[in-house]
Amino acid sequence: MATSTIWLYTLASVFIVSAVSLVGILTLSIKHERLKKWLIYFVSFSAGALMGGAFLHMLPELVETEGFSLLTSFMILGGIVSFFVLEKIIHWHHDHIGSNEHHHTFAIMNMFGDGFHNFLDGLVIAASYLVNTELGVAVTLAVILHEVPQEIGDFGILLHAGYSKSKALLFNFISALAAVLGAVVALVLTNYIENIEFLVIPIAIGGFIYVAGSDLIPELHKEFSIKKAIIQTITIILGIVLMAALLFLE
Repeated sequence: MATSTIWLYTLASVFIVSAVSLVGILTLSIKHERLKKWLIYFVSFSAGALMGGAFLHMLPELVETEGFSLLTSFMILGGIVSFFVLEKIIHWHHDHIGSNEHHHTFAIMNMFGDGFHNFLDGLVIAASYLVNTELGVAVTLAVILHEVPQEIGDFGILLHAGYSKSKALLFNFISALAAVLGAVVALVLTNYIENIEFLVIPIAIGGFIYVAGSDLIPELHKEFSIKKAIIQTITIILGIVLMAALLFLE
């Protein structure tokens, strides 16, 4: 794929991902209990999509192109550990906010943490398009599905901190634009680091596995009923099926 086409597809994708940050405004007319009820199933759906993206698209593409070596395993494990450390740092800052400080301190820390996460998403999306268009589309879709519940939560945090709806949307969108910066950095670095995509992809696989297994799936265990468990299982499978369906684009 031509360099200009890669830039076009990548930037279009990260702008779409950034625009997902505006989804919070749509939730204002939905009652909290109803939103909570449906959002948990979107969480399970996105968990399936992330796992499907990692195991059905990114890992097979990496193995087909680079082969599977011990180094690949270590890089995937490095991705898992890196995302664990990132979350620990963010949570450490949250826990050290004094009780006399305003809620907006917490909101700002959350915004910076989310911005860095979005920066990594941009890197991953760009690296995926450097491999091929199909992988780029699959990874972008998995990121979008994961971002919807996350951005709704971030919007809620900003509102809780006392920001107006317009300011909450603006700050959330600015944080989301870090994905564009991440994509640009990855594309520019291709001129200096050969095959950078095959350095980023295994770390991204670890990140996808970590987010699905450590952040999303534990949320599904907080409340239990047979009905909810069945629906959550079905939606996880549907997320995987969606990623499997994208294989027919290749």
